[in-house]
Amino acid sequence: MIDPRIYLASRSPRRRELLTQIGIRFDLLLFRTPPRDDAEVNEAWLPGETPEDYVQRVARIKAVFGAGLLASRRVVLRPVLAADTTLDLDGEIIGKPKDEADATAILTRLSGRSHRVLTAIAMARDELVEHRLSVSEVRFRPVSADEIRRYVQSGEPMDKAGAYGIQGRAAMFIEDIKGSHSGIVGLPLCETALLLREFGYPL
Repeated sequence: MIDPRIYLASRSPRRRELLTQIGIRFDLLLFRTPPRDDAEVNEAWLPGETPEDYVQRVARIKAVFGAGLLASRRVVLRPVLAADTTLDLDGEIIGKPKDEADATAILTRLSGRSHRVLTAIAMARDELVEHRLSVSEVRFRPVSADEIRRYVQSGEPMDKAGAYGIQGRAAMFIEDIKGSHSGIVGLPLCETALLLREFGYPL
């Protein structure tokens, strides 16, 4: 590969930081946001979908859509990496909170319990599409209503799946994790490296 770069189809600063951490060179490929979002990237939970099916579908359609955009723009074609993270609480998908009241309700449900964090990554170039799934278990200690209120008021939960960021203030709520710390943040680095290798990225 002459120019070892990829496109990252994500607005997440955490994913940018994680790719930089392992020395991956990338350019951002950003989709439109609501209310003018791209209809091809359907993030609605479809009837009958398991959390695993959901998160992998969303990651794949982001990668495929991104690769299609590049082809239509007549730019240098490089692999497109996309990701999606969601929480699974008793089989229910928990995404980003709609507002502070929703964030409070989510965190109250997570208090003193375990849940799963699922992050799917997908990479597309031309007709080739591959994906990986990282599943981790996170257990919260019991968190008081005052702690939740202060955390929500900090603003940190508002753009994060499950209304918390393990790399931020919410680390003080987390009693135990089993799985990938980087996957919980939003980009499982082990799986990402293996996927990049499949696409010929020199690691």
